Amino acid sequence: MRGPGPTPRPSRVRARGAAIAAFVALAPLLPAAAVAVGTLKVDTSLPYVCTLPSGQQSATVRITAAFPDRAAPGEEIKATDVTTTVELPAAADLRASLGSAVRAETRLTVDVAQNEQRAQATWSGTAQSLDVPAEGPLVLTTTGDVPALTTDTTGDLTLTAAGLALDLAPGTTGDAPTAPASLSVTCVPGQDAGGRTLLATVPVGAGTREPSTPPPSPSAPSASPSSRPSSPSGRTVPVMPGTAAGPVPKAPRNGQQADRGRGPTVTEEDTPGTPAARPAAPPCVTEKPTPTSLAAYITGYSNVRKLNGANIIPVSCVLIEQGEPVFDPRPDGSFHLLTPSTGHLSYQGRKQTPPFKATFLTFDFAPATATMVLEQIGTMTVDSDVLLVFPDNLSETYIRARFVLRVLDVRVNGTRLDVGPDCRTEKPLGSPEPDPAKYPGDHLVLLGKGQLINGTDATGYLLTGGGPLTGEVTIPAFKGCGAGGENLDRLLTASISGPGNYIKQIQGQTCAVGVEVPTEGQCTEDRQPYVVPKPER
Repeated sequence: MRGPGPTPRPSRVRARGAAIAAFVALAPLLPAAAVAVGTLKVDTSLPYVCTLPSGQQSATVRITAAFPDRAAPGEEIKATDVTTTVELPAAADLRASLGSAVRAETRLTVDVAQNEQRAQATWSGTAQSLDVPAEGPLVLTTTGDVPALTTDTTGDLTLTAAGLALDLAPGTTGDAPTAPASLSVTCVPGQDAGGRTLLATVPVGAGTREPSTPPPSPSAPSASPSSRPSSPSGRTVPVMPGTAAGPVPKAPRNGQQADRGRGPTVTEEDTPGTPAARPAAPPCVTEKPTPTSLAAYITGYSNVRKLNGANIIPVSCVLIEQGEPVFDPRPDGSFHLLTPSTGHLSYQGRKQTPPFKATFLTFDFAPATATMVLEQIGTMTVDSDVLLVFPDNLSETYIRARFVLRVLDVRVNGTRLDVGPDCRTEKPLGSPEPDPAKYPGDHLVLLGKGQLINGTDATGYLLTGGGPLTGEVTIPAFKGCGAGGENLDRLLTASISGPGNYIKQIQGQTCAVGVEVPTEGQCTEDRQPYVVPKPER
């Protein structure tokens, strides 16, 4: 990173409001047979308002899940059999936008509360491709992993449905000659729901069994903090408020110590088979690997020129499908080896980075901290070109991807600035494109250069070996920022948006996921990248 100015601290546990620590991470669903006898069934239909291409429409969201009907302090509380069914009334409108088939992903924000403590979690789900009816409603049902909860204090733990994000993409169909663009739909609880809807209340403490006592059924016992495995790879990730409806905890009075009881949290379990020497990193798993599947971690810095500073982009997982190499002789007598590949970021089942924080001095005097994510749209292309010149082989790799910068939370001088649930750049980030005729539109471009000298180690960047990738990015104007009638678009645009922002990313060595016996030192036992890179300026 070339730019001066303060750099942000990495994401870590922070005090929120009454100084409670709130964490979130994915936890696998328990099988249905593992649900204890004392089970609280949830099956509720909620009124929502969704913003579709034709405008705001009323929709019905049905949520089903099963919770334990009680828990002891420190005992895991896992929701099982979770489904989210969304009934959208304007199927014809969506058919015009997406085609005759559609795939869906949902992200339901769930507010978790206990006594004066608050946290947020995201329930993610996916659906298989289904036909869009020519008339009548479109009904989408998604399933997926949800966070597991723990709390060290007693009292009723409540879970309340808040904002819902619905991502729609063209499905498998023979009717559409071209693939229409994807569509993101934002939904909020309707007025009939009072803006928020209670899903479940789980009593914690009085009248419950001790965590060490086996449950009165043959189901698998939940793990208490003392029984959970621990290793250097275990980690927790802060909850990042993402909806305007999210509760704001009360701040402690002056001189008053923070509440020592830890509120509702979610702990990410250690990755099985991860060597102790490997640094902590988000899961990076290829669900259905092929012989050409690669996985790698990437991290680095990005300047924000207007703020005269830089922010760190956290360690992120990228999954790549390597293409077939093509030998390309040129009219000038040179020989090139071209390898086209595709890929995408992967975080908790979504194509995005983990949430990251950036701290700057806005207008040169006001400290501001923003929590953001980079959300990928479409497919990432990775084009490697090796110029075969004996004894030196020169390599250039262009990585192109469309990313929208989404802002989840902003604090100025420690005071929360409510940006709402849908604050993001109005279009993807843009970079200077060396071949605009072949690659039109706004997208990020990163370039990695390497050299392979016969008989020696490679230097610079190679797709399989990793290395530095650099580029320049324009941050577009923001839209959808603000809540309660307050429009903050112009404020964020004036503070952040603009061209000439230098970016430097470091990719680690890839793991050949689909190889039967991966090369030692490249993959963990469960086929995740072994190398976790460190950001470089």
